[in-house]
Amino acid sequence: REVITKFTFFKQVISQTLFYFLLFYYSFQCGTYLYLLTPSQTIITLVGEDVILPCHLEPPSDAVSETLEWGRPDLDPRFVHVWYKGQNHLVNQNPSYKGRTSLSTEKLKQGDLSLKLSRVKPSDNGRYRCFFPSQHKESIIELLVGSLSLPTISGININNSRVVLQCESAGWYPEPELLWLDGEGNLLSAGPTETLRGPDDLYTVSSRVTVEKRHKNSFTCRVQQRDMKQSRETHIHVSGKIYFI
Repeated sequence: REVITKFTFFKQVISQTLFYFLLFYYSFQCGTYLYLLTPSQTIITLVGEDVILPCHLEPPSDAVSETLEWGRPDLDPRFVHVWYKGQNHLVNQNPSYKGRTSLSTEKLKQGDLSLKLSRVKPSDNGRYRCFFPSQHKESIIELLVGSLSLPTISGININNSRVVLQCESAGWYPEPELLWLDGEGNLLSAGPTETLRGPDDLYTVSSRVTVEKRHKNSFTCRVQQRDMKQSRETHIHVSGKIYFI
């Protein structure tokens, strides 16, 4: 019985080995390969910049005569850029991407399916799908779009002992948070942050804090966006006069 069990085991191993050998041989003879696209990843960029959304065939192979679809499943139509048998096919392209997408023919010859997206907008923020239909393979790229600016501080309601400081920063995306810090980096208790979103989808934030006039008293207004891992800050000295640094 033990001999029969071992024989059955080796028979299964040989059968599986033969199966994979024939699969590889058939694929090689027919000129077809199982392509794997670039692993899913996150790309961070800023409003107004050009960005490359990466996507590659592995192993590299000429894709000029193939069909390629870049899309966003959350849009209607979903098509960001379509390449069909040697040329761009942009009939059903989503209008928000018109004139801002391109593929490189030379790179396609090397299996590089990366998409160039120009003049990035806040609305470009989202998940992109690189789809290679002939092999039913896809890769997901997460694009995080940000915008930031330096905050400004002004002094209002100034008296002999106290001053109300106002900090404002415009042109942010996504929505940021505003913090007040003292000279030692400790958080200050300030009024609620006011947030406005403009027609361009960019955010303006502002906040006020009341502080005392003291010698070498310094404060910082910091605006930060955690997802983008970006921050900007402005410092001010408050004594007899107000100085910005």
